[in-house]
Amino acid sequence: MCAVPAGKRVTVREIAARKGGAPVVCLTAYTAPVARALDRHVDLLLVGDSLAMVIYGMDSTRGVTVDMMIAHGRAVTRASAHACVVIDLPYGSYETAPEDALATARRVMTETGAQAVKLEGGAAMAATVRRLVEAEIPVMGHVGLLPQSAVGPGGFRVRGRDPAEAGQILADARAIAEAGAFSIVVENVVEPLGRAITEAIDVPSIGIGASPACDGQVLVIDDMMGLFTDFTPHFVKRYATLAEEFERAAAAYAADVAARRFPGPEHCRNGSD
Repeated sequence: MCAVPAGKRVTVREIAARKGGAPVVCLTAYTAPVARALDRHVDLLLVGDSLAMVIYGMDSTRGVTVDMMIAHGRAVTRASAHACVVIDLPYGSYETAPEDALATARRVMTETGAQAVKLEGGAAMAATVRRLVEAEIPVMGHVGLLPQSAVGPGGFRVRGRDPAEAGQILADARAIAEAGAFSIVVENVVEPLGRAITEAIDVPSIGIGASPACDGQVLVIDDMMGLFTDFTPHFVKRYATLAEEFERAAAAYAADVAARRFPGPEHCRNGSD
């Protein structure tokens, strides 16, 4: 983690300078309490459109709106003081033309106070990345598995097993880096490809199911903490089982209420205190 004075937020420039250095520590965050708990332990908080599935119970990330991303992004930015905050541009808000992406990104940045935005896509999005960077909006790229496009059977399969596909993803990463992205998420690719991308680009690669060779790592907080249990990607390491803790606590509360053990005298006021 970056050694920075208390109250000094990690900048996009500092993240970019970590290429080949100390790994960049990233986690997603969607709410103020979680952002507050994670802030001092990470370099970067990503307000990911994965909130569609882990917060709202949607089947994919496509149902997220710009308003939703702004609401969650504002909460995370307000509750954090150290980590660099990056917010996903949601599906349908940036793909049609660079100027559309610019309008969306400006609104997200202005209304949240975040330090950067993230968008998915390779060479086809290079002009859009370039336009945003020219407008002084820092951009994090995203190649490999693209969740916004991963619909239908096999959508979340590992990418890069086929040499042609691996070559295209590598070219995509190079194109986004050359367009001016300050870092690039590399998701769910075969390990040799994750390593090759890291060696080929001059900005930090942030792996999620990619390679230990990446310049940083990110996980969805609800996966890592064991809160989201619908399925577990193969690349997730669970550091807690909070869903089980929640259920145990809820069961204990229900039992106490049913038996009139809660509330007790210590939880009430008698009017004289």
